[in-house]
Amino acid sequence: MMKVLGISCFYHDSAACLTLDGNIIAAAAEERFSRKKHDNGFPKLAIEYCLQTAGLAINELDAIAFYEKPIWKFERILHQHLEHFPKSYRAFFDTTGSWINQKLNIKKILQETLNYSGEIIFLPHHLSHAASAYYLSPFDKSVLVTIDGVGEWATTTIGTASKEQLKIDQEIRFPHSLGLLYSTLTAYLGFKVNNDEYKVMGLAAYGNPDEYQPAFDKLITVHKDGSYALDMSYFDYAWAQRMPAKKMVALFGHPIRKPESRIYQYHQNIAATLQNKLEKVIFNLLQAAHNKYRTDNLCLSGGVALNSVMNGRILSQTSFKKIFIPPDPGDAGGAMGSALYVTLNPEVIRGYANRHTKHLKIKHKKIAKNFTPYLGPGYAWHQIESTLQKNKNRLKYKYFSDQDKLLDLISDLIIKKHVIGWFQGRMEWGPRALGNRSILATATDPKMKDILNAKVKHREMFRPFAPVILEEYVPNFFKADQPLPSISKYMLMVYPFTEKGKKDISSVVHVDNTGRLQSVSRKDNPLYYSLIERYYQKTGVPVIINTSFNIRGEPIVCSPQDAINCFLGTDIDYLVIDQFFVSKK
Repeated sequence: MMKVLGISCFYHDSAACLTLDGNIIAAAAEERFSRKKHDNGFPKLAIEYCLQTAGLAINELDAIAFYEKPIWKFERILHQHLEHFPKSYRAFFDTTGSWINQKLNIKKILQETLNYSGEIIFLPHHLSHAASAYYLSPFDKSVLVTIDGVGEWATTTIGTASKEQLKIDQEIRFPHSLGLLYSTLTAYLGFKVNNDEYKVMGLAAYGNPDEYQPAFDKLITVHKDGSYALDMSYFDYAWAQRMPAKKMVALFGHPIRKPESRIYQYHQNIAATLQNKLEKVIFNLLQAAHNKYRTDNLCLSGGVALNSVMNGRILSQTSFKKIFIPPDPGDAGGAMGSALYVTLNPEVIRGYANRHTKHLKIKHKKIAKNFTPYLGPGYAWHQIESTLQKNKNRLKYKYFSDQDKLLDLISDLIIKKHVIGWFQGRMEWGPRALGNRSILATATDPKMKDILNAKVKHREMFRPFAPVILEEYVPNFFKADQPLPSISKYMLMVYPFTEKGKKDISSVVHVDNTGRLQSVSRKDNPLYYSLIERYYQKTGVPVIINTSFNIRGEPIVCSPQDAINCFLGTDIDYLVIDQFFVSKK
């Protein structure tokens, strides 16, 4: 049996993923266990979880796959600091320690932390991204596009994949980066880099994308072949630990916004123009890729693939007919991609053919067919009850042996505008709550958005909430691509609402009349589907609000205790953990 552990760490969003004979057994981000948002440390807790799930010791693995090549990355960092010396001295001095102690010492850390003595395979960063998309996709043949901040040198890559081969043919290199362009403007707008880019995407809906178009035309040049180039005189990230240059501030005519300060119309306009420019550049790149390879299937990955507004327009704005994006296309997803690549290409493991009489080659279709995003920890009823008992001075709870009665109760409470913490089964893989670690509420009350932002999520009031809808009713409420892409179940696509959608579920309609769609089928999540179906039977509306079970600044909850802590620290009305119905004393 082929056993591979993939890991990502030391930049942001550390994670681990375990595969056995091509089946993904467990995967989780370190932040869910450490409770540090975007934890970038060594994913010891996530690794332990993966091994415990499979009942494996660390040295029973055939290999550990690391999601990038640290030596290549360090080479790039040395190059950029030498190129900008002496003004890069301070930034280089401040970051060298982490490279010497951590990033160049993966083997030593694995040996000392986990007592691992086996083989480690280091894969190129963007190859890990590409593998995370293609090997989970339903496609035999596909164009591969990866777009992020930066891997080792590459920031954007284009390639192709088939059942026989996955290869990257073209790349755009640092410092020219769409991910870093978006992050630089995220910093300029007063938000946190590598954390708040999605806030800028949400803010863009309030702005005019035309006012700052001439300014953005100076920031980035777009070419007919799909490539692009930044004017680096507007950016400082190549040599300093800041991103916008003074020249960028002068270009926009306003100072960098201080975090948590007032948002003005010009902030919204800059965000809108940024989003518009990103889409134009990427659609140009994708169309060039389609023209070259003449393949209608697209696999998209890298952190920029989390831009769901852009994703929802790709099929209508390019010649691609089908699209696949993995549930976690970012750096955490690189852990899964690296594990899958090594599993499906075992020849990269030294001496593997000598140790195994039968050469393993698993078809990616098998992985796509068996894949589920519910790969995190799950908890038995007795573990949940034990946790509830420890908190009995603050909680009341009741166990429902009849699950049907529990669904009746919860659907009634949602109808009555109560907010529900919903904790079921195994935790989701990726940054989105997909119905197992969710906060649920009615989508028909126009006041519910403000109630959730203020009393539950404790976050900026301009941010919208996403709807979850029974799959078969999507055309009634959304002007979505048809046939509906399978990735709509991963909350990766934003679409316009129909007139019925705008009228019936006003609390999830963003200011530009769009919403981030999550469709759910009975096959993918039977209990989640049944709850929404019960709500639909009573109201005629097959849609409720689904938002992640956490508060601002914290990761999504993982354990029953995490759920209880969040429940008690917010105005969530009731909590459902497995078949336990929980209220506050």
